[in-house]
Amino acid sequence: MHVLKNKHIKLSQKESEEILKKYNISKSQLPKILLGDPGLPEGCNVGDIIKIERKDEETGEVNFYYRVVV
Repeated sequence: MHVLKNKHIKLSQKESEEILKKYNISKSQLPKILLGDPGLPEGCNVGDIIKIERKDEETGEVNFYYRVVV
């Protein structure tokens, strides 16, 4: 992984269900990420949910974003 690339993690089926339940949303309501995106980890398929970790350099705070693979 390149130092400038944000960490992308493929969620398991159980983790995906927990996220959808936590935020009371469906997969179709999540932002999209293309299957061909070079940042995706290997083994991703359409419909998988990806967790992206971004660290704020000023505050040191880590933020999490979720995307569904299309």
